[in-house]
Formats: sequence, C-alpha cells, structure tokens
Amino acid sequence: MMLEPSIDQLQEKIYSKYELVTLSARRARQLAENKKSMVEEPSSHTFVGVALEEIAAGKLYIAEEE
Repeated sequence: MMLEPSIDQLQEKIYSKYELVTLSARRARQLAENKKSMVEEPSSHTFVGVALEEIAAGKLYIAEEE
C-alpha cells in the first residue's frame, strides 16, 4: 500500500520531520472542529491525511521567523 503524499514529497515543503508531524497534527485538530479543507476534494478520509495533502499542495506551511 502506497501512501500519498509521500514523505519525500512532504519534506520538499517542510524539511524537519518533527515540524511536519507537529503541523499536521495541529491542522488535523482544526479540521476535526470545522471540517473546511484548503484543498478541493481531498482523497484522504482522515484529518491527518487531509492536512498532509494541504502541506503537499503548498496551502499549509510554517512561516519563517526573521
């Protein structure tokens, strides 16, 4: 079974696996509350999967501090 998006694709957007997990978990909690995805017709059925799709699409990211 192949998971989409792949970890390689996600790490092109967010380099740290720790930040990737933290961001996707935080976003999944938001999705559980309001169920409004930033991607049209996500293929995942879980909130974490939808959050990962948002990261892969470039809709969800970590702002760089100055």
